[in-house]
Amino acid sequence: MSNIRAIRGMNDILPDETPHWQHLEQTVSRVLSSYGYGEIRLPLVESTRLFKRSIGEVTDIVEKEMYSFDDRNGDSLTLRPEGTAGCVRAAIQQGLLGVVPQRLWYAGPMFRYERPQKGRQRQFHQVGVEAFGVATPDMDAEIILLSARIWRQLGLTDSVALQLNSIGSSSARQAYRSALVEYLQQREDALDEDSQRRLHSNPLRILDSKNPQTQALLDGAPALADFLDEESRDDFARLRELLDAAGQRYVVNARLVRGLDYYNKTVFEWVTDRLGAQGTVCAGGRYDGLVEQLGGKPTPAVGFAMGMERLVLLLLESAQAVPAGRGVDAYVVAVGEAAQREALAAVEAVRDKLG
Repeated sequence: MSNIRAIRGMNDILPDETPHWQHLEQTVSRVLSSYGYGEIRLPLVESTRLFKRSIGEVTDIVEKEMYSFDDRNGDSLTLRPEGTAGCVRAAIQQGLLGVVPQRLWYAGPMFRYERPQKGRQRQFHQVGVEAFGVATPDMDAEIILLSARIWRQLGLTDSVALQLNSIGSSSARQAYRSALVEYLQQREDALDEDSQRRLHSNPLRILDSKNPQTQALLDGAPALADFLDEESRDDFARLRELLDAAGQRYVVNARLVRGLDYYNKTVFEWVTDRLGAQGTVCAGGRYDGLVEQLGGKPTPAVGFAMGMERLVLLLLESAQAVPAGRGVDAYVVAVGEAAQREALAAVEAVRDKLG
């Protein structure tokens, strides 16, 4: 009889690996606490409607990557593919948005049916950080500077770089979407297969295509920045001023978009060139309409998620020292049954004294 093995893309984390995870988790928790963020613990399973309504029905996640199933009552449930939607649902349901700003964070496994590779698994872990109730760019700056402090604490500042963009308001994106589709439809035969599919479902995602031919084709495309509304332009300029004043380096990436429908205005990514194709280790942005979209009162919000598997890989690649555990202080050897009884009692007494 063959052995039962772990599901493809869902990996065991072994004792020689967990110190790196613990170091990451403890560092993140310490920094977030210093910024006034409170931890919230969320269900792994949510109503499928939550993700369809928040992420968007024509996104890759909803169309191809969710683990969904019907329970015995016939309700469609989904293993969470990301954390923001569940955090917003909890904040509304539990009345956490009555007093703002509200700062929350969470950590845990997420699930997406993807092709497993280095830094990308079907069960993966994220830390999510969400700030509710502040519409101005100073909260965007806080979120970004908070993440930068985590990199400093982990010794990863030289391993990651910040990319920024503004995707504007919903109406600005709609106008840009129409212009982009018109441009690309005239050149559809030159697009790669994935971009041809996205052209008719989620055309903005073509902007972050990894296909060199598609990227070259986009050089002549309309620019998103030319379609931004005045408020989005002003907010993005103010954010850059705040980051400049704080000494935070960044690059404006005009083709940076996020794969989730709920984002507006600021989007950002922390990227590395040390992990091959899986270069994004942290990503986020503003989602001012999501709380209302999920049934709450209008509440501006901004947040990010960091991929823990990729950060652990980056810690290992960067040869960052992980604080050593306590280890073994002494060995007790007992010979014979009587000695074994005495040894067990003695060892427990010593442990009591050592705490």
